[in-house]
Amino acid sequence: MNIGIQLAYLVASVLFILGIKYLGKTKDARKGNVLSAVGMLIAIAATLFTLEVFSLIEIGAAILVGAAIGLYYSQKVAMTKIPEMVALFNGFGGLASFSVALSDFFFKNANAATSLDAINLTSILLSVLIGGVTFTGSMVAYLKLDGKVSGQPITFSGQHLLNLIFLLAFFVAAVLVFIDPSQEIYLYILVGLALCLGILTVIPIGGADMPVVISLLNSYSGMAACATGFILNNNVLIVAGSLVGASGIILTQIMCKAMNRSLMNVLLGGFGQTVATGGADGPAVVVKEIGVEESAMLFDSASSVIVVPGYGMAVAQAQHVVRELMEQCEKRNIEFRFAIHPVAGRMPGHMNVLLAEANISYDKLIEMDDINEDFSNTDLVFVVGANDVVNPAARTNPESPIFGMPILNADKARTVIVSKRSMGKGYAGVENELFGFPNCLMLFGDAKQTITKVVSELKDMA
Repeated sequence: MNIGIQLAYLVASVLFILGIKYLGKTKDARKGNVLSAVGMLIAIAATLFTLEVFSLIEIGAAILVGAAIGLYYSQKVAMTKIPEMVALFNGFGGLASFSVALSDFFFKNANAATSLDAINLTSILLSVLIGGVTFTGSMVAYLKLDGKVSGQPITFSGQHLLNLIFLLAFFVAAVLVFIDPSQEIYLYILVGLALCLGILTVIPIGGADMPVVISLLNSYSGMAACATGFILNNNVLIVAGSLVGASGIILTQIMCKAMNRSLMNVLLGGFGQTVATGGADGPAVVVKEIGVEESAMLFDSASSVIVVPGYGMAVAQAQHVVRELMEQCEKRNIEFRFAIHPVAGRMPGHMNVLLAEANISYDKLIEMDDINEDFSNTDLVFVVGANDVVNPAARTNPESPIFGMPILNADKARTVIVSKRSMGKGYAGVENELFGFPNCLMLFGDAKQTITKVVSELKDMA
């Protein structure tokens, strides 16, 4: 039986690896998701067979309740709320590892027939630390993303010093647990410190940096699961946790590069402070406004169009009318593509998911590095709800807080139309120099409504 279970774990691990591989490409992402889900089903089924005493009724009831909750939220949650949902997923992953670690500690302390060896105790302490930080940190990220608390950085004097003191106190309490595991008060102290560290690490981070936060917390949840695998002596949990932790760190590094941040800034927390508050506004930007009819005429006369989507498109739920715009342009044999910045939206891949939901072909979604050179040869760039990712100040203004951040070269196109509700600033809190460029035109109003009118005008021109 043990050989069969280990083989099942091996099959599940291979499916996890293949799943992550397929998730690396948009067109194969669904296949990767299915493979990973099948792997998890195999792993859960195999684990149930390792239990000496369990109630099928209780386990079945738990599975049904969990499945029902998942099905409910999969139907209810809007695509604009996916970042918040991912934050909750990360948090509950950390909470699960955190809870298992505490349960194992108290069980073995109460059971004279079992003992806490060094490896087991180290794994428990790591699960408590990483799981606790992941849980409360993810809850703060969720509240910020959902607007329940301010998305602005929350800072105070001595914040980093306090974080360091809490971390050192955790290690001191961990040593005391090693010396005398029977003194459970030390574990309670560890729990409190871990939960506080999660809050203190995320509150100084502004909304502009949430994509990095989400990918980092995802990595934390994987590392917590890996430590839990050592606690339970479960090989597939170790493998799965390692995969999530490693892929999360890689994604975090990609996000940091895309936002001109260092990984050390992320790990220390508070890396959103400079972005959210720094830099002078500079001279007022003089913009040129364009109407719906004129916009339609520009689309009608263009030979190539690139759309730059941003979080504003998600808020306006404009992805479906953008697809209609694409269809009208393609009827005119106009080349139509989408430029995807790594941190457009509030989580990695946010724009890809939104556009895929609108049945836009994956091959039209082009990553920044692959399309940046094409902007200078493009007739019309249409910026829908994006701001900082097309701000030329990142290239030209050393005084700007976003200087050095890789951006999409939208300003190099022959003409740029920006769909925006108002002249409000982006998450970085700085003026977008693009709006004052001579080749830039502002189409003010709700993106869904204005683009719908543009599509209607194009249909009338046909």
